[in-house]
Amino acid sequence: MSVLRRNAQIVFALAVLAAPFSGVMPAYWITLFDYIGMSTLVALGLVLLTGVGGMTSFGQAAFVGFGAYTSAALTLDYGLSPWETLPISLLVTGLAALLIGAVTVRLSGHYLPLGTIAWGIAFFYLFGNMPGLGAHDGLSGLPPLKVGAYALTDPRDFFVAVWVAVTFAFVASRNLLDSRIGRAIRVLRRGSTLAESFGAAAAKLKLLLFVYAAVLAGLAGWLYAHFQRAVSPGPFGVVNGVEYLLMAVLGGSGRIFGALLGAAGVTVLRDQLQDLLPHLVGHTGNYETIVFGAILVLILQTAPRGLWPLIAGPPPPPARPAPDGKTSLPTREMPAAGEPLLEAHALLRRFGGLVAVNDVGFALRAGEILALIGPNGAGKSTTFNLLTGAQTLNSGTIVFRGQEHRTMTPQLSARNGVARTFQHVQLLSDMSVLENVAFGGHLRGRAGALRAMIRLDRGEEAMLLAEAHKQIERVGLGEHAHKPAGSLALGQMRIVEIARALVLDPYLLLLDEPAAGLRVAEKKALAGLLRDLRRQGMAVLLVEHDMDFVMSLADRIVVLDFGVKISEGEPQVVRDDPRVREAYLGEAV
Repeated sequence: MSVLRRNAQIVFALAVLAAPFSGVMPAYWITLFDYIGMSTLVALGLVLLTGVGGMTSFGQAAFVGFGAYTSAALTLDYGLSPWETLPISLLVTGLAALLIGAVTVRLSGHYLPLGTIAWGIAFFYLFGNMPGLGAHDGLSGLPPLKVGAYALTDPRDFFVAVWVAVTFAFVASRNLLDSRIGRAIRVLRRGSTLAESFGAAAAKLKLLLFVYAAVLAGLAGWLYAHFQRAVSPGPFGVVNGVEYLLMAVLGGSGRIFGALLGAAGVTVLRDQLQDLLPHLVGHTGNYETIVFGAILVLILQTAPRGLWPLIAGPPPPPARPAPDGKTSLPTREMPAAGEPLLEAHALLRRFGGLVAVNDVGFALRAGEILALIGPNGAGKSTTFNLLTGAQTLNSGTIVFRGQEHRTMTPQLSARNGVARTFQHVQLLSDMSVLENVAFGGHLRGRAGALRAMIRLDRGEEAMLLAEAHKQIERVGLGEHAHKPAGSLALGQMRIVEIARALVLDPYLLLLDEPAAGLRVAEKKALAGLLRDLRRQGMAVLLVEHDMDFVMSLADRIVVLDFGVKISEGEPQVVRDDPRVREAYLGEAV
């Protein structure tokens, strides 16, 4: 099915490129489709930035301006040809995005879109007040694009240049998303904690996506400059930035072909409204902006995922390239059973005046299952977060395989070979089980964004997906591999998290309430899996409220109460401890 869909997309692309030469399409519509193509490039960047990466930007029009003004200045002042200015325009736009993004992408919540509005306004006035750029009058007399001696001055000829650029942008973007880096970018929608817990550098990924979206906008600006053969600040303001964002939201902010649908819809609608609304109202003005606002609210209420998912349905499952059988992912050599693996010394964590974890310490050896138990609010999940670096220590030390750490980060924890699940399941519901699990192997791959875009990562991608499928089969969910993770029951989602953790190939597996939501047979299967991992030398640290599950499985148990360790030992010793019966089981001493 995915092959048929891909072939249909190729046929559609060829039909679009051939349409202007059929003699049927009027010249006016050819020009309109030139503008649609250029807008599609900007909207595509926003689909990736906003819909995939979870970062809202109202300032993309400024990056269109960077690309346009750079080429205009270089062709007019230095006599370069438009083709010679193309790499320079993209480089200048990328560097500007790198500098802006280094500050902007660190913002969170509503501060991020507000930040993009701020620099969008700033660059609009910068373009309009620089004499070297023609101030508000802009620059005119730009040379046209040429292929040899043939100038692309006819909109029909320029149509080909625009849509070839759009085609390459779509192919590169699709390849990027269908890769190790692409999965990490999509995981960013769940927040940085999940991404960093498996070794992904969230800040770098956000900056990469920010720069890539800006470069696509810069490419649109370069095309625009040599199509109009003049540039001025007007098209590069925040109002245009809002319009580009509307295109991404209208088409489908999480699907790349939604960029084309949104750009076409907004461009055609704006064109028609500019003619229609003045006749209806009786006055001239930018009334289409009011209509766009109403459309945006309507879409957010009725189709928050945009129109493309309603038309195309759910995305096809990812293709599974076949491993060549000659290479395999790097694996860790497990330590000998009983070898010291993890030591926690005097862990302390305060939240204001509340001491959540107070002077907690314990040790864990390779090939051992240690349970961390206690009543609600005892500090168990906080202890997990301290061990993995999701929360910072106020004091204390963590020793992992002889290396002492006074500060821990999620990325360092993952590189050390520590994998975890979460108390509240963290999966991307619209990604397949296979893709969610494959993300666990992020650190086991090396291919970067450029290799992914030109499809040079297929061998490594095949190994990552094969390993993910192996772990899915291992936990008993093989038949669900290509289903959306959000379609599974809660207990199955927890098992998917375990499979994802195993793809990291960890020394230590941290499980936060893994048996919650599981049926009896599923709990027995999970216990069998954990015992198998123990035999292979992997250590397991688990938080669990099911005492039958814990007592039958754990080698040792640590009991917390109000953030303090009150007992430690083998299951029977802990069961008989009067402090445990009082604090955890509710029995008086």
